[in-house]
Amino acid sequence: MKGELKRKIKDKTKKIFYFLLNPRLLLCFGIAWLITNGWSYILMAVGTLLQIPWMMAVAGAYLAFLWLPISPEKLLTVAIAIGLLRLLFPNDEKTLGVLRNMLEKIKSKVKSKKEKKKDTDAGSKSPDDK
Repeated sequence: MKGELKRKIKDKTKKIFYFLLNPRLLLCFGIAWLITNGWSYILMAVGTLLQIPWMMAVAGAYLAFLWLPISPEKLLTVAIAIGLLRLLFPNDEKTLGVLRNMLEKIKSKVKSKKEKKKDTDAGSKSPDDK
């Protein structure tokens, strides 16, 4: 029982490891990171090195926003990376297949939660309510 659980965890970890370290996905994620975050780090470094106040101000303001908990940049970075992966590597069926499977699982969970909520809402109303 314990050995089987260890094997399952090891297999799952290995699959996730290979998926995340896929060179195509890493390239697309790197480009997406440069689009959403990287430019500000580069701008801050160049502004600090050359003592250009407006560069440091713009980069500092954006970096301060990035570190806020409400910043959507992480979701945006992942979305851009997936879009770039589909655009640059449309024939990478292995990675895109994993992403499609994840999307289908999410859709089915959302659908089942909606149906469950609908059923509980319908059961809680009395016949006199409209």
